Amino acid sequence: MIERLLQNWAYATPPVALLLIGLYPFIGSAIELSVFSSLPIYMFHQYEEHDDNRFARFLNGMMGSEKHGLSARDVWIVNVIFVWFFLLAVFYLSSIDAQWGVLAAYLLAINGVVHMVWALKFRSYNPGLWTAILLFIPGAIWIFSTVSASTVIHAASAMVVVILHAGILVAARRPA
Repeated sequence: MIERLLQNWAYATPPVALLLIGLYPFIGSAIELSVFSSLPIYMFHQYEEHDDNRFARFLNGMMGSEKHGLSARDVWIVNVIFVWFFLLAVFYLSSIDAQWGVLAAYLLAINGVVHMVWALKFRSYNPGLWTAILLFIPGAIWIFSTVSASTVIHAASAMVVVILHAGILVAARRPA
């Protein structure tokens, strides 16, 4: 049963994203709508990216058979534990001090840019590209335009997100 959950978690993301969008009016205005929308935006992206395990196959093919790559468990941990709980932490932090909402913008922007760079490098589609272009980049711009943050918060936020993405690549590149 756990293996099926690890294999099929992405199919829950579209309905949960719609549920979250509908819940915003009941949560209150402590969190900017732009910041709160980052999780449903990310969930729509996760569906495009992980349907039929497309991203793991793409990344593992890019890494080659001599590298560990990403298993279904790795993908679930990254997307549910790190992304969802990271964004929940961002919601909490931004309800205390709104400027922390830029963390969500950097998560969207950096991931979006990575997908676009891969598309240019490989001259082809990669799983998650369309939502990265159509949702991540506009979502990040929306957050940057509605949340004011200090230079230190911007730098710290960008650094945290780059480190998280680098950690995924390091884990995937470990020897098989």
